[in-house]
Order: sequence, then C-alpha cells, then structure tokens
Amino acid sequence: MSTNEGDIARNGASQRGMQRQVSAVGTVARHFMAWTFGLGRSVWLLPLDVTFRFVGIRYGWLKWLFATVPPPVLALTGRLRAERAVWRAIRRVPAYRAYLESTGLDPDRLPPAAILRAVPETDKRTYIDPYPIERRCVDGRIAFKGVTIDESSGSTGTPYNWIRGAAERKVAQRNIAFFARYAFGEGDLVTLNAFSMGAWATGFTMSLGMTRHGLVKSIGPDIPKILSSLTLLGPGLRYLISGYPPFIKHLLDEGDRRGFPWSSYRMSALVGGEGMAEELRDRLLERFEVVYSGYGATDLEIGVAGESPVSVALRRLARARPDIRGALFGEDPRLPMVFQYNPLIHHLEVNALGEVLCTVSRLDLMAPRIRYNVHDAGGLLDFATARRVLSDAGIDIGRLGSLPEVAGPHGPLPWSSPIPLPFVYIYGRRDATISVMGANIYPEDIETLVYGDRALASRLESFLLTTVTDGTGTPRPAIALELGAGETADEAWRAAIAVQLRDGLRDLNADYREALGEFPAAMEPVVTIHALGCGPFAADAGRIKPRRLLLPA
Repeated sequence: MSTNEGDIARNGASQRGMQRQVSAVGTVARHFMAWTFGLGRSVWLLPLDVTFRFVGIRYGWLKWLFATVPPPVLALTGRLRAERAVWRAIRRVPAYRAYLESTGLDPDRLPPAAILRAVPETDKRTYIDPYPIERRCVDGRIAFKGVTIDESSGSTGTPYNWIRGAAERKVAQRNIAFFARYAFGEGDLVTLNAFSMGAWATGFTMSLGMTRHGLVKSIGPDIPKILSSLTLLGPGLRYLISGYPPFIKHLLDEGDRRGFPWSSYRMSALVGGEGMAEELRDRLLERFEVVYSGYGATDLEIGVAGESPVSVALRRLARARPDIRGALFGEDPRLPMVFQYNPLIHHLEVNALGEVLCTVSRLDLMAPRIRYNVHDAGGLLDFATARRVLSDAGIDIGRLGSLPEVAGPHGPLPWSSPIPLPFVYIYGRRDATISVMGANIYPEDIETLVYGDRALASRLESFLLTTVTDGTGTPRPAIALELGAGETADEAWRAAIAVQLRDGLRDLNADYREALGEFPAAMEPVVTIHALGCGPFAADAGRIKPRRLLLPA
C-alpha cells in the first residue's frame, strides 16, 4: 500500500469513526429530546393528573369540571395526555415498538410535537394477532395480582382475550357508577344485570360498577329469573335492568305473554353491546321511564361513551328532521347512535375511511391501546357545532327536550341541562352491509322496519339480512325472520310481510328506492320464515349476541 493509499484509508476510517460518533451522538440526542419532551409534557400534565385523580373520584366535582372548564381546554388536555400515552407505549411496550418498526418507522425518529399523526393506527389484524399477549403489556410481562382476562363475544367470528389490571378495572367500574348516577338519578336503585356473565367483559364489569350505585343481582339473560326477581322484591323499589337491546325487548314480550304487571313497577333500562333503532327505544319506553345505551368495545373499554338526555334528543330530532340529520352527521342515509364522551381519558379521531379511532390516554392500562380501530363507522361532533346547527334551525339546545319530535310514547322524556362534552356518533361496523345492484342495505334498515311495527316485532325473536341468487341467477336481498316461541305463520302472512318490508325499504333507503325503480325484480326481497332456533338461526344458539348480517361466502 502506498503512503497516499494509507493516508486515504486512515482518513476514511477516521471519517467513518467520526460518522459513527456523530450517529451515536445523534441517537442519544434524539432519545434525549424525546425523553425531555415526554418528561416536560409529563411535568406539565402532573398537576392536571393530580387534580383529575382527586376530582375524578367525586361525582359532583367531576360534573362541575365538565360544566365549567371550556371544551377547547378539555380537548387540548386530552390530546396532550394521549400523546404522552403514545410515548410511554413506545418506551415500555415491546410489541408496540416492534409494530412501529414493522411498518418502516424508526421509533426514535418520530416527531415529538406530532406523534399522534406520525404513528399508524392499530387493530386486531395488524397489532393483536401478530404479537403475544405478554409483549403487548407494559414492560413485556403479565402481572398476576388483581389481574383478569376478559373474552370478547366473537361477533367477528373469533373470540379474543383481553388482559386488564386492577387499576384499569377500578376506573372502569367508577365510570359506570358515575354514568348511572347521572343517567338514572340518585336514591335507592336495584340493578338486575341481564348481560351475559362468565368471561365476557360487559356483564362482570357492569355488576362490579353498579354495586357502587346500589343493590345488584347478576342474573344474566334469563327471562324467568328476572321476572321472578321482580316479583320477589316487589314494585315498591326502583329498578335498572341492563342487557342487550333485543333481549330487553324479548323480556317485555314474555312478560306481556305471562300477564306480568309492568305498570306497577318503576324501571329504567341500560343497554349496550350493539346499536339500537329509535323504533326499538320507543317500544322499550312503553314500559321503562328512560332507556340509555353505552358505547364501547371489549378491545378498548365498555365505557368509552354513553348516551345522555341531550344526545338522545339530538338523535330523535335527527330522525324527524332530515335537514338537521344532514347538518349534524352528513349524508349517510343511516341514523347513527349518538353518545357523549370524556376527552380527558379517551382521545377519539376519525380516519380517512370514516372509522373512529381511540387512544385510551390513561396510564393505568396494563396493555395500552394506541389509535385502536374497532372498525366502527362514525364521526365526531363538538358541542359548539351541535349548538350552532340547532340555533340555525331556530332551536335552543338547552330546551331540546321539550320538542315534540323527541318525546316518547308517554310524553316528554326526562331532561336535564346539557353538559358540553363532545359527541361521537356511530353507525356500526363499516362493512356491515349488503350490496345489491349498487344499493347498500343495512341491518339498521331492517331493525327500524321491524321494531317500527309493534305487531310484527312482538312475533319475532330475530332477523338476518343476507343475499341470495334466485332461479334466474339474479342476486337479490334476502331477509330471514325468526319467529318467537310458540309463534306460527302461513304463506299469506309471509307474502304480506315481504311487501311490507319492500315498501318500507323503498321509503327509508334512497339507494334501495333508486335500484327498485331500475331493477324491480332484482330488488324484491326474498323473505323466509323460520321457527325459533331453526334454519340460519340455529348457529346463534351458543352466541351471546345474535347475528344481524350473513355475508355470502
């Protein structure tokens, strides 16, 4: 090697060494910047954390906080808390860091000030399936004391398991109790919990949460036991019955068949686990004083959001006023469920596909959920926008409960002064639809038509929407109806119901109406009648929630 060549080699080695040093310094600097950014944010949020922790365990103070602090301040604080949760997951959750790397991101080079926009969303397929449960936990390990594992219902086809620590469950139970106090008032209350028990999150967590608010009997979806419990305790008490919406309807139907004295009892209902048409709420309000629904998912938490007097009134007004529905929720023909949520603990976003993402911004989660997507279609609506839309229509949001359009079958619904928390509206799973001749038909359409006819609803246990190919090879919408116990039907009744459903879809669904005019033969629904638990409904025998949609293979 010549002297020049040796100098060049030594210089190259020196430069590479300097580059490695610079790179190392840069890496340390980036780690330091991220750490100091996270530390600075944590220090800034610490007084708020302490205040919220102190205020959050007292119902009256928490209600005061939401009514007093300006919504933009709550929103900003919630976003900062969510960003801190992201940084914590990057540092301490092995699966999350590995997931970011698998998408081509360098977790150490993410922009501190825009971290929520920089990280991808997560869901079952991309994050839950590839990584074992312990790697999705903080510090990559499973704690044991005070820890439980919940199992989801398997409505997507495969039950999943979700691990939760004691602190996380304690907060969820407290939130349930606070919601019940706000929605159903103070005073003695007996909760008859008809959600499924066992490993499923909703029933177990609901019972524990409601014990903070009153007496609880965990029954599960057992109609005879609920009726016997009501009889045993008598009509002198105030009751809250919780369960899946169709089950609560079946409870009333069975009580009617048995001659149960519903009118002697003061009852409210808390439903969840699936959407609910306002027509079904109307049916339940014939017996219950109030009916509220909660929104959540076992993937996340069961108490992500809840209905309130103002959110129910908004939805019922939107049902009666298509102009207001469009101004509030856009052009989707469906009427969404409408909830309010706490932005300090759940940071919600909407992606380009119109799906709601959730980051649980609390630091008590054993397995953090960051920008998690359960693939529910919907959107967000801040309180100020809702108030402005109503004001433009000449309606004061503070007096929304007095409008005749939002009244129930027995008159105005219970009303209280609105709390200015943001709204999240949910249509349901984004792919929960069938398409025939370009027309999208949703299970919610059929639910509206079935529960809008009291005589029809009282005879049915369930329904199923799917598509079939007729003898000419033409795809057509198909609606299977499951009769209730002891019910029978002849061909004339089936044919009459087919016409009724066709006409109802024509009036309700603009896509269907257009396609019916262009392809009348193809859009005639194929209606089939099945005895309880027979035909396509046999597969629902062991399910917690009945299917509403059967997509063709």
